[in-house]
Amino acid sequence: MHIIAISLNHHTAPVEVREKFTFSDERLPEALNRFKQTKSILEGVIVSTCNRTEIYAVVDRLHMCGHYLREFMENWFGISRDQFVQYLSIHEDQEAIKHLFRVTCGLDSMMIGETQILGQVRNSFLTAQQEGATGTFFNMLFKQAITLAKKVHTETGIGESAVSVSYAAVELGKRIFGDYHNKSVMIIGAGKMGELTVKHLHANGASKVIVANRTLARAEELAARWQGISCSIDQVKSAIIDHGVDIVISSTGAEDYVITKEQMDEVISSRSNKPLFLIDIAVPRDFDPEIAKSDQVFLYDMDDLQAIVESNVNFRRREGEKVEELIKQEIIEFQQWYRLLGVSPVIRALQEKAALIHKETMDSLLNKLPNLDERELKVINKLSKSIVNQMLHDPILRVKELAVERHGDDAIKMFSHLFALEEWVEEHDALPEDALLESEAHQPKPNQPDPMRRISLPKLRSLPAHS
Repeated sequence: MHIIAISLNHHTAPVEVREKFTFSDERLPEALNRFKQTKSILEGVIVSTCNRTEIYAVVDRLHMCGHYLREFMENWFGISRDQFVQYLSIHEDQEAIKHLFRVTCGLDSMMIGETQILGQVRNSFLTAQQEGATGTFFNMLFKQAITLAKKVHTETGIGESAVSVSYAAVELGKRIFGDYHNKSVMIIGAGKMGELTVKHLHANGASKVIVANRTLARAEELAARWQGISCSIDQVKSAIIDHGVDIVISSTGAEDYVITKEQMDEVISSRSNKPLFLIDIAVPRDFDPEIAKSDQVFLYDMDDLQAIVESNVNFRRREGEKVEELIKQEIIEFQQWYRLLGVSPVIRALQEKAALIHKETMDSLLNKLPNLDERELKVINKLSKSIVNQMLHDPILRVKELAVERHGDDAIKMFSHLFALEEWVEEHDALPEDALLESEAHQPKPNQPDPMRRISLPKLRSLPAHS
């Protein structure tokens, strides 16, 4: 059993590539169900945001699985792998786990420490869980990643001077105009990103905010909350002209351009050479890139926002070092959980064997002493059970401790042999065939490679039931 993660993100691909590989919220369940049918895939989660598309999978073997994952992307998006394979980064086993933790904590984000990715990973996991795409491994791993990210934002300063894509867009506008006083700003898209943008604009003194949305009622609701003006998507062009808009920030989920080059040319012709700044924080992009060729129009997209982030990056990187240490500890905890996952069938077999011996003994006692009344039987049953449980307590405790130590797999096998549990475990079809994890010590010795770099996950005869 192995964990693999394929990522196409702002580190590896420009926005014009990323926008071609997004999973819409509406089609994500369909994508997950198709992904489940992919050969060698046992569990899966798909994370798709403005800056990344990532596919996490539990696979039965590493060989060929990268091929199957790329084939899934090729078939789903209808794009030859030759056109995107160079933009992918692939993480296996330990590195895949570490990558997930870093992503969820915001360490891999364009703006280090941003919290929005936490909610996006959480929603992606819940969707996968609802579609039956996750099982024991990812139910544990993703819950651990989400809990860790919450802890990080509570106990470190990585989220101080908080930024998000919407915040960076507002900061870009401030650099252009100095401030938002006496400026008219239009927000296209009344989703979470649009709402955050309106909040930042209002806090920075924008005198007039126009909210445009495909659903007018949603635009009206958001505009009223911030004393703004609402309009529909179809009214965007006329609203820009009528309200003398200075800045347009767009963040819709539209698959086609919200404003084309031709529409923008009509807007510009009516503005008497008044400049218009467009900030596109949508993926796929809302503004036709050809608009940048128009006179008096200044167009910025997601990639342009990277420069805005640098002012906070140094402090966040220092805090990020603390987070990296927390991640190392979480990886160790996952390893320990994983080892205990291997010992659980052995412990269960011992308990069931002991319970059967106890039952047979009580049946024999009842046959030999048929005159015992109900109260006497109850007392004998309770006391004999107590003896069995006390005898099992220390061995079970010891094997749990040994399971997370060096050569823990050998300890589990010896434990199973001492108590003659081999047939019991095999009957439940749950004992790992291979070593549970690599048995290196957790901490590297000086001048030696870090043994935490990689986990070798076991093969199981059957995947544990969904938790």
